[in-house]
Amino acid sequence: MKTENLKYAYLIILSLIWGTSFILIKKALGDNDGELVLQPLQLGAARTIISSTMLITIGWRTFIKTERKYWKWLFISGLLGSFFPAFLFAYAQTEIDSAISAILNSTVPLLTLTLGAVLFGISFSRMQLAGVILGLCGAIGLVVAGMQEHPEQNYLFAGLILIACSCYASNVNVIKKYLQNVSPLAIATGNFVFIAPFALIVFLSAGGASLEYTSPVVQKSFGYIVILCVFGTVAAKILFNKLVQMTSPVFASSVTYLMPVIGLSWGVLDGEEFSVWQVVATMVIITAVVLVTRANKKPASL
Repeated sequence: MKTENLKYAYLIILSLIWGTSFILIKKALGDNDGELVLQPLQLGAARTIISSTMLITIGWRTFIKTERKYWKWLFISGLLGSFFPAFLFAYAQTEIDSAISAILNSTVPLLTLTLGAVLFGISFSRMQLAGVILGLCGAIGLVVAGMQEHPEQNYLFAGLILIACSCYASNVNVIKKYLQNVSPLAIATGNFVFIAPFALIVFLSAGGASLEYTSPVVQKSFGYIVILCVFGTVAAKILFNKLVQMTSPVFASSVTYLMPVIGLSWGVLDGEEFSVWQVVATMVIITAVVLVTRANKKPASL
């Protein structure tokens, strides 16, 4: 398949996988008669540990061949792209719907563009800038509509998702600038080699060892985590790293514009409310995707 077509195929596959991640986090937390089955720290740590086991098993040989000069950036990339967001999203979804999490995640391209220009000196086109701004407007529209539908939700927790999005935006620029010559599998594996010990410490400190693993509800939660790890972390990380190397940070992060569509769809199927205004805002986001992913020969700068 030609690179031009392949990058769109990756974009769609990643949108489907990551758009489903939010409902999986919700199910893994497992609201049982008003009480969580797993605490956010337990979920985030377990997700990281399981993903680490999978990636190290399949990618250790690739990682160990990576030059040591890249290890620092693999560690930083692991913290920004996996470790911190795993906990931030888990905490956020104790208060807000999975669909709203998917919506807020669409701010990543704007943050990627801004951080890329300010901190990493990466250029972008005017068409991309227009698309990012339009997509952000669509995302804001979705959030406002969600607030009207669910005034009882604590939207201060939305700030945690914005922090996670800033981590993602920084990570995609790190990969593009410093890890361009490292294989996607080595990047994904290296990330988790370095963050796995920290995740284990968090898991044990959060009472992970004392969970009732024979309980059906706990087993069900871990089942969702395993699915999340296999597709949302392991497979998606490798695909995303490849996409960043094939294209640009802004194009790769534009996957977050399609994710709300998938996230909202899962939310509706799970009983979360969906208004007409959210449909309108979703169409704005899809239009933004077209603009962001179109090339423009004249770069702009901030």
